Amino acid sequence: MDADEPSPAADRDAEPPTVAEAVVDAMLDRGVDTVFGIPGKQTLPLNRALADRDARFVVARHETAVPHQAWGYAETSAPGAMAATCVVPGPGDTNAMNGLKNALNDCVPLLHLAVETERSVRGGDGIHETPPETYDTVVKENVLVDSPAGAVPAVAEAIRTAREHPQGPVRVGIPKDVLAGRTPQPAVGDCGPSPPPAPPAEAVAEAADLLTDATAPVVLAGGGVRRSDASDALRAVAEALDAPVVTTYKGKGTLPETHPLSAGVLCGGASAELRDLLADADAGLVVGSDLDAVATASWSVAMPETLIHVTLDGDDVGFGYETDLGVVADADRFLRALDEEFADERAPPRDRDGAERAEAVRAADRDRFAALSEDRDRDDRPLRSVEALSAVRDAVPEEAVVTADAGGFRLWTLVSFPASGPRSYVNPGSWATMGTGVPSAIGAKLANPDRDAVALTGDGGLMMCVHELHTLASEGIDVTVVALNNDDYAIISEEASRSYDFSEGAYGWGETGLDLVAVASGMGLPAERVRERDAVGDAVERARTRDGPALVEVVTDPNEPQASEWMTGPRPGE
Repeated sequence: MDADEPSPAADRDAEPPTVAEAVVDAMLDRGVDTVFGIPGKQTLPLNRALADRDARFVVARHETAVPHQAWGYAETSAPGAMAATCVVPGPGDTNAMNGLKNALNDCVPLLHLAVETERSVRGGDGIHETPPETYDTVVKENVLVDSPAGAVPAVAEAIRTAREHPQGPVRVGIPKDVLAGRTPQPAVGDCGPSPPPAPPAEAVAEAADLLTDATAPVVLAGGGVRRSDASDALRAVAEALDAPVVTTYKGKGTLPETHPLSAGVLCGGASAELRDLLADADAGLVVGSDLDAVATASWSVAMPETLIHVTLDGDDVGFGYETDLGVVADADRFLRALDEEFADERAPPRDRDGAERAEAVRAADRDRFAALSEDRDRDDRPLRSVEALSAVRDAVPEEAVVTADAGGFRLWTLVSFPASGPRSYVNPGSWATMGTGVPSAIGAKLANPDRDAVALTGDGGLMMCVHELHTLASEGIDVTVVALNNDDYAIISEEASRSYDFSEGAYGWGETGLDLVAVASGMGLPAERVRERDAVGDAVERARTRDGPALVEVVTDPNEPQASEWMTGPRPGE
């Protein structure tokens, strides 16, 4: 044996890694190398291990934003790709609940590492102590590590569970004293998620019969199409059927909205013409959607006469609508099997005018947008959202990742801002929480470093995550923030005025208007304000091509019609 070579006995005497180091190794081995969080004294053992292993740890400014950053990362990544989050117990964990619930509703995988109160003081009202079961309802699974030797097995299983369909966030609580210790961890094999359910052949054949026999079919695609990476199969089935495709707000972009069969988004701002398209269809294929209350206006939207519903959760079938055929299956596996059925058994008719029916809806929407833009009651009227969004769309490359916050402008974004692909557009689903736009863009940019990332937000949504402008600046994350500022919670003020006799702009703050340029500049971001449509595109282009993050503030009309009223009313000129 070489004199400089350590002896086997010395190897056995070597100090084992800390549990935190073993946990990070387990994460890296399973492809989780990016962590969003806020450090605290409890998390430092984990932070040390992350730093020593060159894992990316992004320091946020508020825990509410942390899961939304991991959510944006996963939403714009290849299937199964995910990030982790790490916060302190108590206030950190409860602040993070908002984003965890958003990820749960949207079936987005992430690993949430919560550093728990030390075991020696648990139950004694230690600092930040919160009962672990507090988080049961906002995650797919909530695990508390009690045995020091159980940390790595718990993390490995959590990653597998998060990726198992239907995907979702998994919380693992590990006490600080466990992380700092050196308890040897058992070896854990790399067991991936089981494949999602395949459709029964007889169900696929029945669906093919129903859709082939129809004269005016339509497809409604939800977030499950995105989650199962089924966009190619969706396109193939739609083209085989010559059927218009409507998406839910979570399915937006699963068929690029430049495709001739794209008919728009079913949401609170969906036009009367889009709703008529669904109602007038004699057969509808709903795939990858639970047909929730938000998309369907509490199930008041009329669905096709014959309805086929494909979802991963059997409880969704028949919940809001009578279903002729329910299928519990993965969206991609069902659509591929259906496309094969069409190719092998019977080809659907190709003279159903699907593209014409889709174009009729898009044309009606364009008429509504144009009427808003042409409404020049006064020369100094601020921009309407559709005008600003049109200019932004023209200035942003199709391959860019665009994230949209919640709020009144989100409906305008859903119906008027075309998405170019399944991982090019992100917005919250039925949880509809505000404050997601900038955090999700942070995650999206880190997941897609070679693509432009643009965050669309309103002033209300931005103020709920304004602290993350500083994260952009301090971390040097190249995101362009476009903030439509009307100095109002306008969607609330409009309803308050229309239905409850409040004065116009009841929940606005025009007299103490926000200067978002000053706010952003104070946090280290270059920023500029624009008021004219012709100036919007140039400002966005300057911000987008700048090396580093920047903000463009677009002044918009607080008194513009809301999409939920304008798009569902009479068509302009009728």
